[in-house]
Amino acid sequence: MGVVHHANYLVWFEAARSEFCRAKGIDYKQMEADGLILPMAESHCRYLKPAFYEDELTIKTWVISLKRSVLHIGYEALRNDVLLASGETVQLLVGSGDMRPRSFPEVIAAKFTGQYSTEIT
Repeated sequence: MGVVHHANYLVWFEAARSEFCRAKGIDYKQMEADGLILPMAESHCRYLKPAFYEDELTIKTWVISLKRSVLHIGYEALRNDVLLASGETVQLLVGSGDMRPRSFPEVIAAKFTGQYSTEIT
């Protein structure tokens, strides 16, 4: 069909989220070494228009909210400023050993909540 499979949007959102964290100075590998992980609790994607093979897309990423142990991130997938899809993910900060919720350390919370968004192409 020449249309990008719908599951790719969630993969692109994950890549954008990883770049977003790097750009904000959040070292996920260090978080894991400190015993903290961010498993996915929810993911949503609204498909508005199709992306086609060979399209160059931009994925915008920003923090919607951060509360104690819950990180809510928003995404937009665009082709030449045309919105193709939008989505959200919810992740929980938990201890890697016991999987119990943890509060975000202040230094990490401040990096997530600073006025910043990122785009990847």
